[in-house]
Order: sequence, then structure tokens, then C-alpha cells
Amino acid sequence: MSEILRISIYTGLLAGVVALFYTLLLIYDILRRSIPLNTENEKRAKEIHGYIYSAAKAYIFSQYKVILIVISIITVVLIGSGALLGNSILLLTGITYILGGISSTIVGIVGMLMAIQSNIRVLNTLSRKDLRSALTLAFRGGSVTGFLVGGIGLTLISILFVALNRFNDPATAGQILLGYAFGASTVALFARVGGGIYTKAADIGADLVGKVEAGIPEDDPRNPGVIADNVGDNVGDCAGMGADLFESYVEGIIAPMVIATLLSNDLVAYPVLFSAIALLTSIITSQFVATSPFSEPGRTLTFTSVLTIAIAALLNGVITLWIQPQIMAAWVIGVLGLIVGAIVGFTSDYFTSPLYRPVKIVATNSQFGPALTILSGLSMGFYSVFIPSVAIALAIIASFSIGSGLSPSENLLAGIYSAALAGTGMLSVAPIIVAADAYGPIVDNVAGLAEQAGYEEEIRDLADKLDSAGNTMKSISKGYAIGSAALTALALLFSFASVLAHRTGKSISDIMAIVFNAGHKSYGVYFIGGVIIGAVLVPFFVAMVIQAVTAAAGKLVDEIRRQFREKPGILEWKERPDYERAVRIVTYYAIRRLVAPGLLAILFPLALGAIFAIGDVWRGTAIVGGLLIGSIASGLLLGLFQGNVGNTWDNAKKYIEAGNLGGKGTDTHKAAVVGDTVGDPLKDASGPAINIMIKVMAVASTVILPYILFI
Repeated sequence: MSEILRISIYTGLLAGVVALFYTLLLIYDILRRSIPLNTENEKRAKEIHGYIYSAAKAYIFSQYKVILIVISIITVVLIGSGALLGNSILLLTGITYILGGISSTIVGIVGMLMAIQSNIRVLNTLSRKDLRSALTLAFRGGSVTGFLVGGIGLTLISILFVALNRFNDPATAGQILLGYAFGASTVALFARVGGGIYTKAADIGADLVGKVEAGIPEDDPRNPGVIADNVGDNVGDCAGMGADLFESYVEGIIAPMVIATLLSNDLVAYPVLFSAIALLTSIITSQFVATSPFSEPGRTLTFTSVLTIAIAALLNGVITLWIQPQIMAAWVIGVLGLIVGAIVGFTSDYFTSPLYRPVKIVATNSQFGPALTILSGLSMGFYSVFIPSVAIALAIIASFSIGSGLSPSENLLAGIYSAALAGTGMLSVAPIIVAADAYGPIVDNVAGLAEQAGYEEEIRDLADKLDSAGNTMKSISKGYAIGSAALTALALLFSFASVLAHRTGKSISDIMAIVFNAGHKSYGVYFIGGVIIGAVLVPFFVAMVIQAVTAAAGKLVDEIRRQFREKPGILEWKERPDYERAVRIVTYYAIRRLVAPGLLAILFPLALGAIFAIGDVWRGTAIVGGLLIGSIASGLLLGLFQGNVGNTWDNAKKYIEAGNLGGKGTDTHKAAVVGDTVGDPLKDASGPAINIMIKVMAVASTVILPYILFI
């Protein structure tokens, strides 16, 4: 192990351990705070919090039982195949796969449970202290998920790389590390799909009957679906998003490492070093939330993110110059990734924030009925895709051009490595982005608890202020997630080529010509066919998820209507709704529907490659290469569009509810509610699930397909 490699890996290990220690301090700080029960409001809030906590645990453990079955089967296949073939690489890949699955599970479950433990404490802080104290505590609750992402990811990658270095072959170590990424992806895919189905089925079902039919406010305790809705915020936007960006984070580090093993030992661990410096920076800058001079929570969180990006870029430049001045081009590329991440995030903010024209245009058009709400929202959604997509494309081109100089004798390979490294740069600040995103469901629940427990209007208004900032950060993080997913999937695509080069002994140029060059005389037609199949596979996946949300929401609508019909005292505050039955219904249908979309993403590229490889293995690689390219392009567009348009409709509704254009109860408001309802499954179910779909297809192909084709 070279000196630079050793410094980078051990810096990554140090940063990971520090982040985990900091996470333990955050957990201790949250749990040590008592939950007072001095007033009726506080007792009622504690009771509702108990419903949310128990229902969330019931759902999340039911979901992970299903996920455990899937990852156990894949683990047995990988380890069993390695044992039968006498292949130690495949066997160790199975071990790293299960470690990746366990890591993702810990991030999702612990992060979600701590978010729920935080919400009641944030409400108590808000009612006893002030807005700043409540904001700080809510952000710390979200930071548990954020710093688990960085802490577990960097710690395990560093430890595994050191352990695997016994092969004295970085290429083999990198290939085995891909198993860790694959395990994280598998768990994240099912967690994101299941959590998305649950949260949006609950949200839509509760809104359609409560707000539209019965005319009662959102989060009204008379609504039987309200607890399921509160639970959904946590299993979708906290557990699901945490698992999503965890697998992006580790794949963004591992993919360029795999490519660099064919290039230069000095570059293998640079993604670890860059991410480690950014993680330590994030821990420091996260303290700004408690001392910010800004009175608005949204400005505080946004500035914290920008500050993190700026300082991480500067520190990485100084350290790279000190350790190895010859690879400063790699630092430039990492910074380029950071800049692209900011562009993607803030473009999403512009198109989804009620402060700017797009949301106001949609809200204004709602005066003319739901049809124009939908049409104006669609146009804003499509506009929102242009800038981030072009920024990502230009970043890939620029990274390739700049990075080609890292190794003039291997400029193609160096360019590929650099394009992958841009994804590392973008994802290096994922911990702070995840922290801000996980803040969202915490304050959403705070607003819900304040409403349901009957807190005074002043407290509810402050809770809404916190919630408004949470909506903004969720919009930014969703754009960031799909943008980073595109770069990560592309990096995994290049690592697929690198693994094939390593296994077959062919040059990377030959592999690229076969797998990705549509003009190749023998395999171009298969590549083009794969591009088309990959492009249409994404909307097919989206349809499966939306259909699942629709079916589950329909069942909940029937249940809420039944309770209102059979228990008329509910709306008169004389009878308690059966919250538990509503939760069970949504849980049952979400669990039933989460498996099929996940298996489609994992198995389809493997089956397609195996079928077309019959008679000519390179034909199979060409069609899978096209499939992955097509899915990335289609997934980037559909993911950005769905995440943005859903939030645009949501915030147009909130803009009207704030008293604009007539306010609540008007026809304008009803039209906006329809738009919000249509957008819900797009922004919180199918859209975010695309992030993981395109990555899991790429990593599954990289880990498993070479063994199917070149056994």
C-alpha cells in the first residue's frame, strides 16, 4: 500500500469513526430530554406520539422482514456460487453484500426511530423555549440519519479495503467492495419503494376523505387516517431517503475506486480522502444552525448547506496540494461535482418554493379549476428538468476532459475515472443534505402533533414555520438525490466496463467500444436496442409504483368513509377513530406491493444480458450497456420531473392556504388540493424510487453479470 493510499484510507477511517461518535452524542442529547406531561395538551401530544411510534415500528419491521428474505436469498446465491466454483472473490463478495445490507438497514431504522423520538421533544422545546432552540433540536434529530450515512459508509469502506488488501491486488479489492454497494442498493430499493407506497397511500387517503369530502383540516385528529399519514412521513422521507442516499454515498466512493485500480494506486483512495474531509467539515458546519444570525429556519438550513460546500471544497484543495500536488486535477473535478450538486438543488428550490414565480403561477391558475392546476404544474415540472440535466451533462464532459490529463498514457481510462469522481464530489456533502432532509419529517410531525393536541395558535404558527423550511429542504434534497443518482449510475456503468476489462484481459478501449459505442460494426445495433429498452423500463417501473399507491390509497379511502358512516360521532368529537385499523390496511398493501418493482430492477438486466449472450457473450454486454445508458437518461428526466412537479403542486396549495388567492375552503384551494394529490405519489414514491432503480440495475450488472457471462 503506497503512502498516499495509506493516508487516504486511514483518514477515511478516522472521519467515519468521528462521525459515528458524534452521532452517538446526538442520540444521547435527544433521548436525555424529558417529555413533560403537565398540561392536557402535552398529555394528548404524548399519546399521539405513542401511536406514531408504535405504528412506525410495526410497519418498518414488517417491511424489513420482507427485505431480509430477499437479501438472504441473494447472499446465499453469491456465497454458495463462490463455494461451489472455488471462487474466493465471489464468496467474499457475498460477505460484503450482506454487510452492505446490514449497514443500510441500520441507517434506515435507527434514523427513523430517532426522528420520531425527536418530534415530541421539538414540540416541547418550541412551547417552552423559542424557535431557534426547536430548530436546533430538530436539525440534530435529522443529523442522526445524515451522519450515520457518512460514518457507517466511510468506516466500513475503509476497513474492508484494508482487510481486502491482502490480495495485493487493488482491482480485486475494488471488485469485492462492489458487493458492499450492491447490498446497500438492494435494501435501499425495497425500503424506498415500500416507504413511498405507504406514505403516499396514507397521505392521499387521509386528504381525499378528510380535507376534500369531510372538509376538516389536515392533521385533524378526527381523521382515522391521520396517524398513518404521520407515520408515512417517517418511513418514506426519513428511513427511505436515508437508505437512498446511503447507497448513493458508498457507490459514489467505490465506483471510481474500482476504475482507478486499472489506472494508478495514488488515485484509488482519493474518493475516500475527498469524502472524509467533507464529512469532517459537515460535522463542524452543522453547528452553525444553533448560532445562525438568520431568523428564518429555511435561510439557516440553506446557508448551512452552502457553507459546507464552500469549506469542504477549500479544505480538500489545501490537503490535496499538501499530499500530492500532481493530482490537483482530481480536486478540481471533485469541486465541479460539488458545484453541480448546488445547481441541481437550488434549481429544484426555485421551481418548488412559494417564494418564486413557478409556484405562484400554478397557484394563480388554480383559480380556473383543477385542469389548469395540473397543466400549469406539468409545464413548470418540465421546465425544471432543463438546467440540472444540462449542468450534469456539462459536468461529465468537463470532468472527462480535465481528468484525461491525470494519466496521458491512459487518457481514456483517466477520463472515465474523472467522470465518476464528479459523482464523489457531489455526494461528499450527502451527510449534511440528508440531515436537512430528515429534519423535514420531524417538523412535519411537530406541526401535526400541535394541531392534533390542540396547542394554542401561536405554537401552531411557529411549528408551521419549521415545517415550511422542512418542505424547502425536502425539495432541494429530492433534486439532489436524483442528480447524484445519475452521476452515480454513470460511475457504476464505467466500473462495469472496468470489471469486464479486469476479468477478460481486454483493454478498456476495447471494452468501451463493445459495450458503449453504438457505431461498433458488430454490436452497435444491440447497444441501440438496449438504450430503447432501458429508456422505457423506467416509466414501466414508475407505473408499477403509482399503481401500488393508488390501490393502497383506495383501500384507505374505503376504510375512512366506512368509519365516518358507521361512527357519525367521530366528526362530532364524540367517538375515537380506529387509527390502528387504518394503519394496518396501509401497511398490508404497501408490503404486498413493494417486491415486484424491486425484483424488476435487480433481475431484468441480468436476464436480458444472459439471454442475448447465448452464442456471443459480447452481444449480451452490449445490450446491457445500452440498457443502463437508456435507463440513466430516462431516469434522470423522469426523476427530476416527478420530484419537482409534485413539490410545486404541494407548495401551490400551501401558498393558497397561507391566505393568498382566497385561502382555505375556496374553489381555488380545492383545485390546488387536487394538484397536490396527483403530485404526492410522484414526488414521494415513484420519483425517488427511480434514484435507486437506475443505480441498482448498474451495480447488479457490475457485480453479477461478469460471472454469468465469463464463468
